[in-house]
Amino acid sequence: MEPTVEIEQVRPSTPSGVWPAKAAVGEPFAISADIFSHGHEVLSAEALIRPQGSSRWRKVRLAALVNDRWEGWTSLDEVGPHEFMIQAGIDTYLTWSKFISAKIDGEAEIGVELEEGARLFESHAEKLPSAIRSKLLDAATSMRDPSEEGPERAKAGLDPKIAAIFEKHPHRPDGTSSKLYHLWVDRERALTSAWYEMFPRSEGGFEGAAKRLRAIADMGFDVVYFPPIHPIGSTHRKGRNNSLKSAKDDPGSPWAIGSALGGHTAIHPELGSLDDFKKVVEEAKSLGMEIALDYALQCSPDHPWVKEHPEWFHHRPDGSIKYAENPPKKYEDIYPINFWPESGQQELWEACRDILDHWIGAGVKIFRVDNPHTKPFAFWAWVIADVQSRSPDVVFLAEAFTEPKVMAKLAEIGFTQSYTYFTWRNAKWELTEYLQEVCLGPKSDFMRPNFWPNTPDILSGSLRDGSPEVFRQRLVLAATMSPSYGIYSGYELFENQPASQTNEEYLNSEKYQITKRDWSAPDSLAPFIAKLNGLRRKHRSLQLLRNISFHWADSDQVIVYSKATVDLSDVTLMVVSLAPDTVQEAMLWLDLASLGITDGTSFEMHDELSGQSFMWTSAAPYVRLEPGSPAHILHLGSAK
Repeated sequence: MEPTVEIEQVRPSTPSGVWPAKAAVGEPFAISADIFSHGHEVLSAEALIRPQGSSRWRKVRLAALVNDRWEGWTSLDEVGPHEFMIQAGIDTYLTWSKFISAKIDGEAEIGVELEEGARLFESHAEKLPSAIRSKLLDAATSMRDPSEEGPERAKAGLDPKIAAIFEKHPHRPDGTSSKLYHLWVDRERALTSAWYEMFPRSEGGFEGAAKRLRAIADMGFDVVYFPPIHPIGSTHRKGRNNSLKSAKDDPGSPWAIGSALGGHTAIHPELGSLDDFKKVVEEAKSLGMEIALDYALQCSPDHPWVKEHPEWFHHRPDGSIKYAENPPKKYEDIYPINFWPESGQQELWEACRDILDHWIGAGVKIFRVDNPHTKPFAFWAWVIADVQSRSPDVVFLAEAFTEPKVMAKLAEIGFTQSYTYFTWRNAKWELTEYLQEVCLGPKSDFMRPNFWPNTPDILSGSLRDGSPEVFRQRLVLAATMSPSYGIYSGYELFENQPASQTNEEYLNSEKYQITKRDWSAPDSLAPFIAKLNGLRRKHRSLQLLRNISFHWADSDQVIVYSKATVDLSDVTLMVVSLAPDTVQEAMLWLDLASLGITDGTSFEMHDELSGQSFMWTSAAPYVRLEPGSPAHILHLGSAK
């Protein structure tokens, strides 16, 4: 029986294989698989990839790594669905060259092997263009030349030019092909983005928000995210700090969507008109940013759908509509939608889809989706695919603070990005473990993390009553560990008063009141944020996801990690204090290979934050981090 070749554990892929893995335009990514066979024959493999519907495949050569793992790197330049497969098999030329070379080294007789090679060349030449064919036939003739000794005759077949022909046109008569794998390619901002969340009502509506955009752009943000901008219900309206009783001037929670003035396609009149909103969108665009909108599929008791379609909601045995709960939290001002009503399901789902179409028509291409884990997977799979079939550049960020498997499933079925548990990861070991999971593990094939140190709902960990140094530190971690991150407005002013010692929300939360801030405060973190976002734009290594490496430090309060482009043309090394209010010192042990440095070589590291440069002469440099400078962001310079 001829040797058989197995192709297993193909990446990128999703756990079910039903939905596509993800890539972004211009993003280098690896196609890899376990490829093996019994016997001693030499294998070769490549991936074939194309836009879905195209008749032209592009080849990506796969190279053997260790333990039968094969890998090849590529990138794509077209948004939309793609497909790929892997072809592998016994490479007859590589097998022949390996065996004959071994026999030559052992001074064994090679007459039979020379004839086998000549016949291989003649057989393969029949399938190749004439210019290439003649080279193989000439080599076959030389290998049969009786006037030369065997090793001299073998040189014709082992010539690098002949090897190059077989590399480009491999001879694998018994090759194996994998099944087709699917890949969705997003635009670049789906991979790399810096988000800033702001409530337009705290800026006086759309007109004030438009004026605020310049300062946000100056800080280097790409996406400005607005919580819901729709009319707010009055029934059970929440008061300040989530009080069940609201005062006359309390604006209510924007997530209690809908009133007699309209629902999800309407705008709260105190913010402005649809034309005013479109002006904000255009102003953001002129500054190189995009406006992202909240997509929250829930209704206040006053939403038009409640009267028009009561069947779209959950009802208690007494006939009343059930409000939302996440014990101990209660949302008396919100009715969740029943996505599986006894009648009208298609009409409901299409109405939810039409909301997205409405705002896409107004110029919005990014949506932050509120609590997607409380809605059916089937709905998200359908609506995301439907929208992206017509608008493939639309981005969906899942606000899914839920169980890990649910979070991952939402990413698998189509969500572009996801909030993560970074908000609660503080210790060195848990940051390292979590980053390895979301940046390097199988989840990174389809789940893109978006790191947020804070949100209007979450003031956690060291930020609670934390110092400005902690705010700097968490910002550096979020912005350099993940290519996408975000902050909620007020972060730059070090807002950090928790509602209580156990409640993660803010005291005097902007969710329930209008908050006025002094953006001109002299101690604002805005200049530091601008510098950090500038470094993200400057260094390609910080714009990628699957390229993080961790290094050792002899202190649990110092974390060290690097990011590098595939070709090592841009390498950054981050050294961050996890106790930034005190001096931290550590000896490092760097994985020089991941930095592209040969052991024993001196190399220059330039600190992009302080402007200092250091010449390091070994893999074990000393570092010191002072309060006020909680991190080094080091760029690898020249090596000597």
